[in-house]
Amino acid sequence: MSNSSSISHFLLLPLADTQQLQLLHFCLFLGISLAPPPPPPNLALTDLGCICTTVPKAMHNSLWDTRNISYAGCAAQVFFFMFFISTEFSLLTIMCYDRYVSICKPLHYGTLLGSRACAHMAAAAWASGFLNALLHTANTFSLPLCQDNALGQFFCEIPHILKLSCSHSYFREIGVPAVSAYLGLGCFVFIVFSYVQIFRAVLRIPSEQGRHKAFSTCLPHLAVVSLFVSTALNPLIYSLRNQELKDGLKKIIMNIFQKEETHILLCSCYNVTQ
Repeated sequence: MSNSSSISHFLLLPLADTQQLQLLHFCLFLGISLAPPPPPPNLALTDLGCICTTVPKAMHNSLWDTRNISYAGCAAQVFFFMFFISTEFSLLTIMCYDRYVSICKPLHYGTLLGSRACAHMAAAAWASGFLNALLHTANTFSLPLCQDNALGQFFCEIPHILKLSCSHSYFREIGVPAVSAYLGLGCFVFIVFSYVQIFRAVLRIPSEQGRHKAFSTCLPHLAVVSLFVSTALNPLIYSLRNQELKDGLKKIIMNIFQKEETHILLCSCYNVTQ
């Protein structure tokens, strides 16, 4: 295949080699899909969205013993998966801020987190998720694909699609994921810093019952964040396996350092002449 225009479909990774095991996976996915989503509503909606984006197609392929997914269907999977994942991380960050204010600044809770402020933050989370998904999808499917059409995953995932690219534009392949990773790292640092302040405040609570109540409201959210972050590292690990991406990232970093050194040298020469 010479380029992406000749690709009409992709081949997903089968979950099993035999029809019997594929039917078993179909039943397991069906049970996951029918499981009731947990509260709160926003997180439940993002979790349900992630399941509905990837699981039905995997169930269809297991039931009908096929691997095909159309080009447009793959692009839709990438968009909606990134949309719900990005929105969920933003909502988790907002929930962390909610717990920080309620424990560390309880007297200001009504001012900082009124109903209007909560609605605005929730809307911002969904809007940022939409823009992030749109940016990733447009960047991924604008790259020429010529390696093959077989993906090493049971749903369309960006790192596996990038492996099929024959583009030499390292910035386009690395730039958008790097920006998203930078923003995600900022949210993660904010969550860690907030929880450090929360635990310090909780340990200063004199009553054991008060400490237990405060911990009981934070630990479920902390567990969800830990699970989310640990699974979100997989695409980054997959991307870094590609030696070309490593070399491209190294070139970008070296160019940045060379420009900084040149700038420092010019400033030093200017100061000496003065």
